[in-house]
Amino acid sequence: MDYDVKDMSLADQGKLKIEWAEATMPVLRLIRKRFEREQPFKGIRATACLHVTTETANLMKTLKAGGADVRLCASNPLSTQDDVAAALVRHEGIPTFAVKGEDNKTYYQHIESAIAHKPHLSMDDGADVVSHLHSKRKDLLRNVIGGTEETTTGVIRLRSMAEKKVLKFPVISVNDADTKHMFDNRYGTGQSTMDGIVRATNRLVCGSTLVVAGYGWCGRGIATRARGMGANVIVTEIDPLKGLEAVMDGFRVMPMDEAAPLGDFFVTVTGNLKVIRGEHFAAMKDGAIVCNSGHFNVELDIPALEKLSKKKLAVRSGVDQYTLKNGRRVSLLGEGRLVNLATAEGHPSSVMDMSFANQALGAEYIVKNYKKLEKKVYPVPADIDKEISRLKLAGMGVSIDKLTKEQVKYLASWEMGT
Repeated sequence: MDYDVKDMSLADQGKLKIEWAEATMPVLRLIRKRFEREQPFKGIRATACLHVTTETANLMKTLKAGGADVRLCASNPLSTQDDVAAALVRHEGIPTFAVKGEDNKTYYQHIESAIAHKPHLSMDDGADVVSHLHSKRKDLLRNVIGGTEETTTGVIRLRSMAEKKVLKFPVISVNDADTKHMFDNRYGTGQSTMDGIVRATNRLVCGSTLVVAGYGWCGRGIATRARGMGANVIVTEIDPLKGLEAVMDGFRVMPMDEAAPLGDFFVTVTGNLKVIRGEHFAAMKDGAIVCNSGHFNVELDIPALEKLSKKKLAVRSGVDQYTLKNGRRVSLLGEGRLVNLATAEGHPSSVMDMSFANQALGAEYIVKNYKKLEKKVYPVPADIDKEISRLKLAGMGVSIDKLTKEQVKYLASWEMGT
């Protein structure tokens, strides 16, 4: 079997971690049991480019249980858990191409290895496989029947491709599912980002000023978790509606120019580039800590930070301290990559249970319906979203009410008024 992982001796350790995560992923377990019976992916080759974590491992096991010939590569050079990658190869027989800290050249070599079996399905977190197929490996496009996309950044890229009529197959936007973005982005990113900051720095959040750039679902989660830890939270935004929402939620809102001198911690979650630029780094107080929890590290203008600096020092694992020419020090976490994965372990498995249930069912939907779908980005069907919610509540031991016949009739009626 073809693979590239750091150290196969870590496989047993990775297997235990995968099993630990699986214990709080009841929805995916139920889907796997059905897939084992029905084999919806029999004869289907799938390439997954996702963060190689314990939760992803359970998704890969689910796809394989459904009959898929699956290959996995990393969607970020710093997010791979090397023991998990080894376990997938040794214990699950899944070709995996991922090494934490891999350079850019290796990253794209791993994508090439992952698509070497000529996939029918792509499964992305950031749209790198789709982009690579459309730019470098157009010869493989004729095999692809569709794909799924996990994150906001990838959906933005794919919608741009669809609008320009260059997207060659349909893609399900897992990120648009309520059971993904309302939970994964808000609660998962919120907790795991703060976890990454604390693990990397061991600094006290309580009493500090934390600046969140972007008030989408991820930004809301981070701002809420930071406030819960005692931080004074500032939000920066470019959307007046989201800015207004942040104000109404009790946060201070201002431009980054005004926030830069005030913050002790800075987190970007916008999906855009150069959100924190040279003029902002230059204005920061001595000791400021900067990180990114968006998909790509372009949210921080790192070349500008390097240009402003006279010295760079790795002061802790995952912490690079830049001494600026003005004498102030600014620390960058995780090389500006997703801090929740670069310096921590990513989202809790109970949250990823819903996200990866969407991935699994979205992939099944593509296989069953691709002949009827146009070459564009589709939301997760509403019935899938509701079914995942139902399964999750059942897995948590939570019951909800049902409409009575009288209530059903009332909601369907226009005759019954006040």
